[in-house]
Amino acid sequence: MSRLNPEFKNKKSSVTNTPTIKRGVFIVIIVLLTILLYVLLNNIFSVTYSFDNSNDATIIDNSNKLKDKEKTPNKPRFPHIDPPESLRAVYMTSCVASTPSIRKNLVELIEETEINAVIIDIKDYTGKLAFDPGKEELAHAVPSDCFISDLPQFLSELNQKGIYTIARITVFQDSHFAVLNPEVAVLKKSDGTVWSDYKKLHFTDPGSKEVWDYIISISESATDIGFDELNFDYIRFPSDGPMKDISFPKSGDRPKQEVLESFFSYLKKEIDRYGEESGYRPVISADLFGMTTNAENFDLNIGQVWERVLPYFDYLSPMIYPSHYPPGFNGWSDPNKYPYEIIKFALDRAVQKTIATTTLVAFEGAIPISTTTPMVYSKPTFPISKIRPWLQDFDYGGTYDVAEVRAQIQATYDAGIDSWMLWSPSNKYTRGALKATSDI
Repeated sequence: MSRLNPEFKNKKSSVTNTPTIKRGVFIVIIVLLTILLYVLLNNIFSVTYSFDNSNDATIIDNSNKLKDKEKTPNKPRFPHIDPPESLRAVYMTSCVASTPSIRKNLVELIEETEINAVIIDIKDYTGKLAFDPGKEELAHAVPSDCFISDLPQFLSELNQKGIYTIARITVFQDSHFAVLNPEVAVLKKSDGTVWSDYKKLHFTDPGSKEVWDYIISISESATDIGFDELNFDYIRFPSDGPMKDISFPKSGDRPKQEVLESFFSYLKKEIDRYGEESGYRPVISADLFGMTTNAENFDLNIGQVWERVLPYFDYLSPMIYPSHYPPGFNGWSDPNKYPYEIIKFALDRAVQKTIATTTLVAFEGAIPISTTTPMVYSKPTFPISKIRPWLQDFDYGGTYDVAEVRAQIQATYDAGIDSWMLWSPSNKYTRGALKATSDI
């Protein structure tokens, strides 16, 4: 019989087996890690085969699976239509769009004539939104008096009919946001209260980045809901009001045209970013004063300069309504009596500015090519297809019927431009001036 204490023997035995157990656990862990590493590498770098109904094997290389996943954008929520090569559009107010029994007449006009696109107000001069953006930070701007409750369905119907849809967004003319956020509004110089124009409408300061981001958020929501294009109006400083008692707390003393170009650049960058993330980059267009087409290196005191807008938008839409030109302009005592001549003159100048390779405008990044005064800068040339004018189909200063509307359209063609948009605040258009679908 052993003289060793049994308790001691058991303790000795336990101590003796400890290294063996540790080695076993270590080997098991190494085996498991090896298997896990093999599975991961095999999933990433393997070549697999798939078979379709034709029984043909298709080799699928998974080596770039992770990279491809990062590059592949999300699919857009709604189908979108490419802009027509020759766009013919009419404008629709949110009030008309919100009333199916009324808007159907305008849709019928589009279907029965050469019109192939519609511009719909989603944010008008009041600053209120005509649709539900689905974002908490935008809820304060909803509802509008003319709320389009079925907008997604309406856009889907237009899409199915092949009608291109454009969302009109009034930018810096925004009474709602200016009153809600006076710190980013255009103010009175005299007492610091919110400034108003002669129509008692308010503006936000074009130099406010907070306003920029607000507009971009609305733009993204409009695209998410199904619009093909975003049209930006009132991208300017105010002009009609007590201009001697006005101040811009965000823009300060910066030249107006430089402030606006900074906004244009930021807008384009953010829309491009949104396009990469969402899977659809909306077309963007800018509405401009008609006289930007002929003004030479002058911002009309509102900050709009043709050459400073060109690089940032897909389309430029000058509002070249004959009634908006002053008596005696270019020798025409009453511009309303010369609709063809006004449109032709304005667009000829727009074409010249667009295709020019030099300019007097010191736009962002402009390179001087002369030492003379005034300075001359090199300029990239752009296709004239970027020009898409607004034409007049409403009585103001004169009667606009078939002859007057058709004269403007013909002048557009004669200037080498193949797209146009008709503006009528009442949404009543001159059918006789439009070609029937059967004649196209």
